[in-house]
Amino acid sequence: MTPSRSKTVLFAFQGDPMCFVHVLLNAIDLHERGREGKIVIEGEAIQLVADMALDSHYLHALYAKTKELGLIDAVCQACATKLGALEDIKFENLPLVSDMNGHPSMGRYIDEGYEVITF
Repeated sequence: MTPSRSKTVLFAFQGDPMCFVHVLLNAIDLHERGREGKIVIEGEAIQLVADMALDSHYLHALYAKTKELGLIDAVCQACATKLGALEDIKFENLPLVSDMNGHPSMGRYIDEGYEVITF
């Protein structure tokens, strides 16, 4: 099968690790299939970053792989600030985005041809 040129962005809002694992797995799967997939971390999901950054966390390997592959495209600056995770996000060198009143804009991704999926 020829790799598709489809573009998908996964907006993760939920702070439940059992939900977020699917965001990580799907982004990696899209990448491995030759498709363009990106992750945007929003809402309560932002609070997972500090835990996933720990080697001992069960999602660490998947999280590290998504970082290595450059699949985390944006982290909500407003949510990171409000939820006290701004320093964790900066420490992890994740891109803080605030192009829509402090939040990442779904419209921008749609304008760029991405299919938006929310978790």
